[in-house]
Amino acid sequence: MSSSLSVYLLDTAATRALVGSRDEQLLKVVRTDFADSLARDDDYFADAIEGGAPTAYDALHAVVHGGPFSDNPDHAFQYGYAYQRLCSLTGSFLDNACFTPHRGAWLSEVDEGLKAVGVTAVSVEDFSYGGPPAPVPSTWELGCGEWTPDRIARALEQFETARRAEAESGRAPSLEPEVEEAVSQCLGWMGHAARRPGFGVIGFRF
Repeated sequence: MSSSLSVYLLDTAATRALVGSRDEQLLKVVRTDFADSLARDDDYFADAIEGGAPTAYDALHAVVHGGPFSDNPDHAFQYGYAYQRLCSLTGSFLDNACFTPHRGAWLSEVDEGLKAVGVTAVSVEDFSYGGPPAPVPSTWELGCGEWTPDRIARALEQFETARRAEAESGRAPSLEPEVEEAVSQCLGWMGHAARRPGFGVIGFRF
């Protein structure tokens, strides 16, 4: 079974603040301008909704209002998708070609590649094992993680330090081509964020 990552460039603090913001204008815009997208999602999850899971809009409403959330853990995925929808609406989608689709231990392999170039401040596995901001319920079906601006700044500093050391020693890490490409893509995400104060990366593993 394959997985994928959807990764967004955005103001991470402002995005987290949408949870519980009670922003009715935002909800109105989504309901009006993205009605077709909401309907498609409801059609895709029709069986779960028939079994009591919230609709896409109801889940989004709960996230924006900070609750109430269903007590049934089988319904938690809808709230994760609602938070992902907020990220897609307020952020910019980043190229994820190296991560969609992926199988097995690919994320940990890329993390090892990042370590090989000196980067330990961020991890792509963060996007797989975390969850959305509290109080939004978490679920194994949808991972969510965040690279804050501070972590990205540290990671880029680590990379530059390691690169200078490599230049002095004349020895560079040997990475498999596909891992090297994925590491480069991660560095590209961080480069985009570093050029915009307050911006970071939020990723979702499906």
